[in-house]
Amino acid sequence: MPPPLPVPAWLWAATIAALLGLILLDLIIVNRRPHKVTIAESARWIAFYIGCAVAFGAAVWIFGGDDHAASYITGYITEYTLSVDNLFIFMLIMANFAVPAIHQHRVLLIGIVMALVMRGVFIAVGAQAVQRFSWVFWLFGGILIYTAWKFAFDSKDDDEYDPNGGVVRLVRKLFPVTDDYHGSRLTIKQDGRRLLTPMFIVIIAIGGADLVFAVDSIPAIFGITQDAYLVFAANAFALMGLRQLYFLLGGLVEKLVYLTYGLAVILAFIGAKLVLHALHENELPFINGGEHVTWVPEINNWISLGVIVTVLAVTTVASLVKSRRDSRRTTEPAVPAHADRPSD
Repeated sequence: MPPPLPVPAWLWAATIAALLGLILLDLIIVNRRPHKVTIAESARWIAFYIGCAVAFGAAVWIFGGDDHAASYITGYITEYTLSVDNLFIFMLIMANFAVPAIHQHRVLLIGIVMALVMRGVFIAVGAQAVQRFSWVFWLFGGILIYTAWKFAFDSKDDDEYDPNGGVVRLVRKLFPVTDDYHGSRLTIKQDGRRLLTPMFIVIIAIGGADLVFAVDSIPAIFGITQDAYLVFAANAFALMGLRQLYFLLGGLVEKLVYLTYGLAVILAFIGAKLVLHALHENELPFINGGEHVTWVPEINNWISLGVIVTVLAVTTVASLVKSRRDSRRTTEPAVPAHADRPSD
């Protein structure tokens, strides 16, 4: 893996300021008037955010070289793909809490800001850990391989997801919550008491989901690059486009029936890549006497990019073909039982 980019403090500050500027732009343009987001509006915003991500990748290519650019692009695609799987849970939360369509965009925006903060903390801790402790690569690799196994073999039933569980249930027990929404307000004052609204509970549910997703996504991208700056940028750009993707895809997400298996392959691949890298960086005394295992191959990011793009293409095409076949079967008229009986 290429060494981290030498990123000065001012560039970090400028990048964070630019991301905050994008969020502010979204707040001013989109959220100044709550409304139901249309497909055309979502498509324009997604094109804008992808354009920003591509422009950032071009800058990395020019100033950091092609290896760092490949690391960023691979990380961005991986994080964006993992985000698509996360949309299942977001849609389920919105449906279970019956969030009004005009407020869903604001809920997602708040959730994205929370995710950026949480992932920023994880990235800072993870970057320090991988630089100081080589055994962290074993840990991250194990997490990804275990997650890949769960994706591939665990039977997931979205109906079993309980948005009122865990932290959400605890909040309901500790604080009074109104039965109805009050616009986009998180709390209201009623009869001299401060009450939470269902919108507050939704934000808690989205934030909790973001925290769980970070456990998978952060090790995945550290398996591609240990450059904290590129890890943060890839996560940020992937998250910024997520809420628009939510409105654009809608029911299409349910048609990507093989996406989970594709993600399992991608996570297992990155996990294996981390294990190989862990062997190269090995300092554990019970493996090869504490010496680096230099004879095992390492997978460069161009191969990683090719594998990830190929897996996504295959799973997407296969999913759409299956969905089309299933749709045809459900729309074909039933053949009467006596249709083949010869006439007298």
